Amino acid sequence: MSDVSDPPATPDASGAFGAFASDPAAACESAASLEAAVVPQVPRPRRREGVRSRAQEYVGQGPPTYEAEPTAWPAADPGGLEDLVPDTVLDGARYGAMTLRAVSLRGDSARYRGEPRRDALLTARFGSGDGAVLLVAVASGARAAEGAHRAARDICAWLGSAVGRSHARLGEDIRAGRRGELRSGLHRLTDRSYGRLRSRAAELGLPPAEYTAALRCLLLPADPRCRTRVFFGVGGGGLFRLREGAWQDLDPAPRPAAADQGADGPGGDALCDDRITVDLGIPTPGTTPVIDPEEVPTEPFRFRAAVARPGDALLLCSAGLAEPLRGEPALADALAERWGTRAQPPGLAEFLSDAQLRVKGYADDRTAAAIWEA
Repeated sequence: MSDVSDPPATPDASGAFGAFASDPAAACESAASLEAAVVPQVPRPRRREGVRSRAQEYVGQGPPTYEAEPTAWPAADPGGLEDLVPDTVLDGARYGAMTLRAVSLRGDSARYRGEPRRDALLTARFGSGDGAVLLVAVASGARAAEGAHRAARDICAWLGSAVGRSHARLGEDIRAGRRGELRSGLHRLTDRSYGRLRSRAAELGLPPAEYTAALRCLLLPADPRCRTRVFFGVGGGGLFRLREGAWQDLDPAPRPAAADQGADGPGGDALCDDRITVDLGIPTPGTTPVIDPEEVPTEPFRFRAAVARPGDALLLCSAGLAEPLRGEPALADALAERWGTRAQPPGLAEFLSDAQLRVKGYADDRTAAAIWEA
């Protein structure tokens, strides 16, 4: 008598597997019951009373003309896809006492018409440790000019490269408070970058006025012991400071150099004033110009070095945000409330929401960089 047991039976067409194969309806019913057993039903969350589902979209006199969200993309060239510009770019960082948020987004008009974003944003760190310097560059291409977005991108890249090659010396000048050296050095680097932009316009067969861009920059030391914040640039835009709940416009209209002697801008600090160099390329009798007139921007060079205080928020922006900030008090009040009454700086998503708070009559691209001081 053998004690070897028989092998287990194998399902065949008459077993359970075969039943599913011969009856698809039974198989579907079984699969549905299995899914119901594995995936529990999750109750729908109830909306809390007093909580808005979405942040306020606009301020001022009525809703804007265009929709809040993008409608159309720009036409693409199959052979030049590297030329495409995203609708929105967002960045942020924290160094020492500084928290930085930066955003560049297409304006309502460009979103509706399928035009590319004319604004460009560059954020870069040069060097390492306490000797590093941070550069934020904001540029806006000429309105209604073909290739305006390329000009904005070019001037940011060329100026950024020039600053990067000189970052060690610039960082030393910032930490030592050598304002004169900083001003002349940054003026020279800016002029050279605009010279390259005009050369590029000639290569493309375009008038210089059609291939240019307004440029505004912040140069910031990573050293937590140094609170000097340096601004420089050419063309329209804005530089604002939120201090003790009130906005200060640190970028007044350019004034003749003679009227500027001994004058400080609003909110001036011990290290800095708001004097603006107006260089038209005309040499003073008996002197030789340092820079050839062809290399000088048609707009005045702007420079300011300010010492930050804990609690300050410094805002650098393109004209697309500067104009409604100056022209619509409700926008200035809303951003002051959002940015000046909080214990911590906003996160990236929240900063994006704040920066695109819309105002009727202002539909241009917006680019902004904000620095919160701890």
